[in-house]
Amino acid sequence: MAVVRHTSKDVDLLARLIRAEAEGDGRLGMLMVGNTGINRVRADCLDFKDIRSIRDMVYQSPGGFEATQKGYFYQGARDADRELARRTIKGQRFHPATRSLWFFRPEGSCPAQWFGQWNSGRYKSHCFFSPLASECPSV
Repeated sequence: MAVVRHTSKDVDLLARLIRAEAEGDGRLGMLMVGNTGINRVRADCLDFKDIRSIRDMVYQSPGGFEATQKGYFYQGARDADRELARRTIKGQRFHPATRSLWFFRPEGSCPAQWFGQWNSGRYKSHCFFSPLASECPSV
């Protein structure tokens, strides 16, 4: 059962996003980016109070994803990427992105905090950051 409402176009959109953001980190890295996106849709806190759909999340501005500004994002979704997107839409979560709302690719090591949010871990090239449960109980 899905944890957020979605259409087939939403699955394609999320598939394109996770590929464009994390293809270099492999399937698990892409799943973690999917977790972060789905968490943003589920959240009703911090920067995500008005995010109610996958489309809102992908194109959020300010605060959205850098990949949407690059041509690679606009290529068609692939079946393998759609399957990863569906897994995160169904609520599968992967540490350290289990509750993450942010990630970025640092030049060096991950900082302990990023914009006041705690580092929940690193996977390959990306650092993930999660809010406190008291700040975002719905994530």
